[in-house]
Amino acid sequence: MSSDHAASGSGPRYGFLGPAGTFTEAALLQWLGDRPAEVVPYTTVDTAVDAVRGGEVIAAMVPLENSVEGSVTATIDALAGGPGLAIIAEAQVPVSFSLVARPGSTLEQVRGVTTHPHAHAQCRRWLAERLPDVPVTFAPSTAMAASMVAEGGHDAAISAPLAAAVYGLDQLASDIGDRPAETRFVLISTPQAPQPATGADKTSLVLFMGQDHPGALLEILTEFAVRGVNLTRIESRPTGGGIGDYFFSVDVEGHLDDARVGEALMGLRRVCAEVRYVGSYQRLDGQQPVIRRGVTDEEFREAQAWLARIREGRS
Repeated sequence: MSSDHAASGSGPRYGFLGPAGTFTEAALLQWLGDRPAEVVPYTTVDTAVDAVRGGEVIAAMVPLENSVEGSVTATIDALAGGPGLAIIAEAQVPVSFSLVARPGSTLEQVRGVTTHPHAHAQCRRWLAERLPDVPVTFAPSTAMAASMVAEGGHDAAISAPLAAAVYGLDQLASDIGDRPAETRFVLISTPQAPQPATGADKTSLVLFMGQDHPGALLEILTEFAVRGVNLTRIESRPTGGGIGDYFFSVDVEGHLDDARVGEALMGLRRVCAEVRYVGSYQRLDGQQPVIRRGVTDEEFREAQAWLARIREGRS
């Protein structure tokens, strides 16, 4: 756990994908700011999620997507299955990797490297140029890889610079990623009433198709398109029910209380086997959506009033 927020033992408990020194911890500390809190590491996304569902922590920070390697499927699957969860905030952290080793080590002494698969994928070029014949083994997280080095299990690890400080390691090389990268994290809790709309929000959903048929995905996308709701992310994942049986994890611009988003959800409820609402929360970048003519809240209200007049026999 982080001494920055846990030394006093006061404040609510928050979980994160650990151990100490992960990018996920950095994201949680960024979001917490000066809030008093106790932060608790968990070894996997699933154990962090279970801690939320079991009431051990009030919320947990977990990774959702990386700008180079794409989605974190464990998080997407956790949001889609089991008792409901809600995203209440997002965070984004620049990803910078270092090669870390025990004090006194040199690059020439490295005979084995351990790291997380996503980190390995983002450092392939550097490894090929500087350590071309050194085998790489995988660990559950970059911080776990650093802790294994500190315990003497491996010569070196690729990790966040924070992990070097946490585990008393030297940085043999820094900024070794092949290209600039960022990871998006989400803070999840048990279901709760949506936070008030800010005008710069996202809404996350999990959509389960009914019986597969031609145009099934188009039906889903149309519910958003005709109401001017922009998708910022859509990914498909197998449900586990058989080949061709998928669900969609979706982020859209807007808030549940926005008429265009609410109307889209009602439409999806009619065409999907299941719609799981995962939360409306403020966008980290503060970007407001471009709302085209015909889909503002006022225009939805005016159209509903017009229909009511017709049904009452008034023009």
